[in-house]
Amino acid sequence: MIRVLFSVSMINSKNFCANNWLYKVGLRPTKQRILLANLLIGEGKHQHFTAEEVFEKVKESNLKVSLATVYNTLQSFSDSGLLNKVIVDGSRFYFDTRLDNHIHFYWEATGKLTDAPDNFLEIQNLPKPPKNSEITNVDIIIRLKEH
Repeated sequence: MIRVLFSVSMINSKNFCANNWLYKVGLRPTKQRILLANLLIGEGKHQHFTAEEVFEKVKESNLKVSLATVYNTLQSFSDSGLLNKVIVDGSRFYFDTRLDNHIHFYWEATGKLTDAPDNFLEIQNLPKPPKNSEITNVDIIIRLKEH
């Protein structure tokens, strides 16, 4: 079962409280978590980003957080259900602030991940999961190449 704890669309950037966002899922609001939560969610917009992109934003803001801390924090946000992790291939993945099931475009030339319109796609007849398991998510990534 997919759970939506906080959607970015539920957050008003003027009233966003990283502490509450973290407490809701049982995460202790450390200085680094609060800093990254405000950077990612504080604006109230859906975003797709890699850990490296977040690290660059952190450096531009003159904040002192290591790349390892960014990776670990994003992973804990994902494990707690605050972010979705979108695996593009075996070595590249993105984090997504939009928590509902939706489709993505992956732009091969730029390596950018964007939301695709999903009003036309209908997923039917999924295979039955193996015994003692359940389907928790179906990821659809449409790869694009510009001409």
